[in-house]
Amino acid sequence: MNRSSQESGNTIRLAERRIFSQSFQPLYNEGMGLVEQAAEYLDSRGRTEARKLTRLAATLYAAESMRLTTRLMQIASWLLLQRAANSGEMTRDQVAAEKAKVRLDTVSAHEDAEGWSELPVEFVDLVRRSLRLQSLVKRMDEEVYGDALPQGLERGSPVFDQISLLNTAFARG
Repeated sequence: MNRSSQESGNTIRLAERRIFSQSFQPLYNEGMGLVEQAAEYLDSRGRTEARKLTRLAATLYAAESMRLTTRLMQIASWLLLQRAANSGEMTRDQVAAEKAKVRLDTVSAHEDAEGWSELPVEFVDLVRRSLRLQSLVKRMDEEVYGDALPQGLERGSPVFDQISLLNTAFARG
């Protein structure tokens, strides 16, 4: 065995250690807390603030609200799957099969988009925090499960969807 093989065999995967240990709880709490904060904001102050926006900013707000909600639901799904694996409710293989349905690539409008500067500060903060959390979760996911897709194969494409269905059907991660 050469030196690089020995080193890779002894590598400590920090993301995997974090996900499958008690240190996962703070990440879980942060994610679920952000879901709760966003829901509370969008159902109350967000509605009030959205009524004050110009037509352009209101349209951007509506689109970003949908993206924010989608992003947070995908993050929550991923966190719940990891928690199930952590507690022994699901095996890693089951989690890997189910998480193939989770998308951690919900984008956002650029902050230089027309109307962005008019968006409520609290809303923009929620969007930024959700993007930061999505980025962290995506990096951890790729490190633990090795989810790099082959070049030219994108999530949401018909080919990717069929491969995901096959992997789920045959319990592959």
